[in-house]
Amino acid sequence: MSSLAKPTGRLRWVICGLLFTAVVLSYVDRLVVAVLKPYLAHRYGWTETGYADLAFYFQFAYGLSYVVSGRLIDKIGARLGYSLAVSLWTVGHMLHAVFTSTAGMVWARLPLAIGEAATFPAALAAAGAWFPRRERALAIGIFNAGSNVGAIVTPVVVPWIATVMGWRMAFVLTGGLSIVWLVAWLTLYREPKQHPKLTPQELAWITSEPETVRERLPFRTLLRMRQTWAYMAGRFLIDPVWWTFLFWLPDFFNRQFGVNMMNFGPPLVVVYLLADLGSISGGWLSSHLLARHWSLNRSRKTGMLIASLCAVPIAFAADAPGLWWAVGLIGLACAGHQAFSCNLYALPGDLLPRSSTGSIIGLGGLAGAAGGMLMARSAGAILQAVGSYRPIFWFAASAYLLALLVVHLILPRYQPAQGVTSI
Repeated sequence: MSSLAKPTGRLRWVICGLLFTAVVLSYVDRLVVAVLKPYLAHRYGWTETGYADLAFYFQFAYGLSYVVSGRLIDKIGARLGYSLAVSLWTVGHMLHAVFTSTAGMVWARLPLAIGEAATFPAALAAAGAWFPRRERALAIGIFNAGSNVGAIVTPVVVPWIATVMGWRMAFVLTGGLSIVWLVAWLTLYREPKQHPKLTPQELAWITSEPETVRERLPFRTLLRMRQTWAYMAGRFLIDPVWWTFLFWLPDFFNRQFGVNMMNFGPPLVVVYLLADLGSISGGWLSSHLLARHWSLNRSRKTGMLIASLCAVPIAFAADAPGLWWAVGLIGLACAGHQAFSCNLYALPGDLLPRSSTGSIIGLGGLAGAAGGMLMARSAGAILQAVGSYRPIFWFAASAYLLALLVVHLILPRYQPAQGVTSI
């Protein structure tokens, strides 16, 4: 590990702030329809399976586009890649205002999904460029926390907009915020070596850990690496749980406890504040353990184990005696998910060549979306048939321990792929 002292410059954390804001906006845009779902379902006669189709086709387009966007970002870079992505998803998001049926809204979900698929490949590529490994998990944890902030902001702001100005304006006004971010991104973001405001000391800190493999690797090469399969398997198992939280929590609170659209705010704010704490704590923990000279293997897996245990109590959420008991159990599981995911998201940067980060993240996103599609169909069918979230929460309780077991079996030593330098 490099003996360089931490620099006084903080530009890399400004970049992290931009990434955080982009994730916030991406989650706001994808969650507007979830917050409005009870109202729109009642007004326009949506069915549970029809709403499940919105989730299914979003994840279908999202997963396929994740692979393409990851490869594209490897070629054109985070600056241009993120710009194109935000432009596309903003158009799709605003198009929701045109439709009233779930079948119609699928057409708006597709460009939203295609654009948002680049969110994490671009953010992780930018984090890989701007942060050394010793800080990378913390940076990922911070911007990954933006998903929870987006999930907090949406149920607070969207019902007010829908009530005062109509539900269509909820899509138009939130989409406008992404345009503001796009201007800031194009103004402020550059690669570290090209940034005019980056100090030499901070640049030396960022580049203090060498990368020995620089060429983009073809998919056939990446798919021969155990590290790629460990990442994909982890995403396949945990992403469906998070997608369920995003798409179905307002419906669960409405169905189970009679919470209406104007009252979603407090329970969802608590749930996603806990998730925020989990995201930052999970990234901090493994970075802290690395600083105490724990091995990369032990640090990352210890973080994942603790996170997995936080999800287990959600098995009892459907039988909670009251709303706030359920909020606590679900919030703890969301915290566990975010803590687990920020360590899992660090795997490509830890063990695989930075030049192919986008492609690897894309493959993981495809695997996660495939799991999410299966979960969407299952959730819709379960709710249509039996009207209970109990089986869904049982799966959520076990998914993270299972994911950690699978990652450990594939990568018992958590070692870099050949030709990639580790800490």
